[in-house]
Parts: sequence; C-alpha cells; structure tokens
Amino acid sequence: MKVIKAIYNFLVGDMIILVGICIAVVVLALITIIGGYSPQKPLSPAYGIILIVATLGVLTATLAREARGKR
Repeated sequence: MKVIKAIYNFLVGDMIILVGICIAVVVLALITIIGGYSPQKPLSPAYGIILIVATLGVLTATLAREARGKR
C-alpha cells in the first residue's frame, strides 16, 4: 500500500488535480462523441485550448487551497 501511495503522490500529488483533469478529459470525450466526429478527422485546436484552460483552473484551485493552509 505504501508503494501505491508513493507512486500516487509522485505522479499526481493531490486528489483535486486528479479528479479535475479526469473530468476535463471526460468532457472533451463527450464533446467528441456528441459532435459526431469520426476518428479519422484531426482534433480541433479548441480541444487543446479547453484542456489547457481546465488544467490551469484545476491547478489554480489547488494552489489557492494550499495557500489558505490550516489557519
């Protein structure tokens, strides 16, 4: 169990980051499925922008939580 926790802490570090990025990826997958794009078409640059904005939002939320600390 310690090994799994060490790997988790090394790769992710925080549950908010993991859940936020997973939600962003699921939303992008749903947009692709609902949009009806075939797998042969290249992904739109908008998907990259959405993923970057979602990642920055998640990291900002995590940083704000850490900055508040336990006061």
